[in-house]
Amino acid sequence: MSICVLLCKCLHLNAHVNMQWTAVVYAALMIGSSICSVLGNLVLLLVVLLNRSLQTDTWGLTLSFCLCDLALGISTIPFGVHNSLFQVKSYPSKSATCKGSAFLFLLLQLASIHSLTWATVDKFTEICFALSYPVIFTAYRAKIILAIVWVYSILTAALPLFGFGSYVYSETKFLCVPNFKPSSIAFNMLFMVVGIIIPIVLMCSMYGYIVHIARNQVRRGTFVCNEDHCFYVPASNYFKSSIVMVTTTVCLLVCWLPYIVICFYETLTGKESPQPASAVATWLVLFTSALNPWINSMTQTRYRAALRKTLNKIQQMFEYPRKNSLSQCMTIQPRRESNSFSSPAPSVPPALQTNNEPQQDLTLV
Repeated sequence: MSICVLLCKCLHLNAHVNMQWTAVVYAALMIGSSICSVLGNLVLLLVVLLNRSLQTDTWGLTLSFCLCDLALGISTIPFGVHNSLFQVKSYPSKSATCKGSAFLFLLLQLASIHSLTWATVDKFTEICFALSYPVIFTAYRAKIILAIVWVYSILTAALPLFGFGSYVYSETKFLCVPNFKPSSIAFNMLFMVVGIIIPIVLMCSMYGYIVHIARNQVRRGTFVCNEDHCFYVPASNYFKSSIVMVTTTVCLLVCWLPYIVICFYETLTGKESPQPASAVATWLVLFTSALNPWINSMTQTRYRAALRKTLNKIQQMFEYPRKNSLSQCMTIQPRRESNSFSSPAPSVPPALQTNNEPQQDLTLV
């Protein structure tokens, strides 16, 4: 009997130690994600705002998911770090803190992924329907799309506050999230299928079709013409584009599939998923806020060119005061000591100068 009790205590102690290690690793990963998310999205925001060439009719879509990911890095991720480090076990069922954080998490998550989806649709249309693109995506239609995305996200995130679904604190995720239980299966299916699965499938399909087009272009070669001349587009350009699209698709699937599987598992079975798996899946979803500005924007040539231009502007801003001070120092010459009794030589007008004295060349190079 004593052996069984001792064994149970050892197992309980081992489980407690594993939970502590999971919380520490989770907090470290989330801190890194928060820093990367804030820095990456601030860089993208700065590049877009300082370069008017990027402010197209549909730039609001990029601005939307950039602001959502930035807000996730500032609000939701630090909340998860606090809960994991301080070993928060639960929040009151009607806690405004828990419901508010869960509402914000779901709102920003939905708005980010749907804005990103429509930004991908915009990119897809620009590549595959280049001639009719200016007619398809106008500034007015982009504003309508953004309004629909945010209205849908707000309404969906607000449903649990009115009884359709519920928000609870998940000890395995260290966050307040939708209640993934069989009692909330209707809301969970609506949230998972319409809010996450359909956008991810659409993005992966569009990226796959773009890669298919790129492969066909490589096989037959491409000439692009403008008003002046035609030039051959090398196959390496399409190869690089294909690599970017495949990488984006893989990142989407790797970051979202574990979370989707765990949510369906908990909803259909009513059981809690293992804490390490649930924590890693939640971190991967939030880590997309750090990946989005790089794999969806900075991989494009125009964004990289704009980033270099912005960095040059910032460098010039810091170098100008230094150059100005150096030029002022160079213009200040020491006074020559002169004899008080000597008088300056009278200047001779140029017209009276003789040919014996060569004139000085004043040309500045």
